[in-house]
Amino acid sequence: MFHDGAHILYVNGAWKDETPLGLLMRDFSCKNPKDMHYKLLADRVKYFKEDEKGVKAMCRAVEELCQEERREAMIETAKRLLEEGTLTVEKIAECVGLPVEEVRKLAEQK
Repeated sequence: MFHDGAHILYVNGAWKDETPLGLLMRDFSCKNPKDMHYKLLADRVKYFKEDEKGVKAMCRAVEELCQEERREAMIETAKRLLEEGTLTVEKIAECVGLPVEEVRKLAEQK
């Protein structure tokens, strides 16, 4: 139980028989929407892969994910450097590319 309202299902993605679930797993591994069984999924994949607006939306989403991951990595690096205790807050901020105030807040959370 996760106690957060989420329902998580684990599915064997290698299972690609002719059942509805097997066909869905097959669709998830298709690169070409024309090869997909489920039209709704195929239409959305086609939009994000072939339509100019869809491609731009997908590029934006991937870019945002990358920026978020970079930021998380910067924060984790700053935390490790703070734990090491050999550099000043200002030097850590300079090295990892975070604002000094943010590194100070991380230091206070220790």
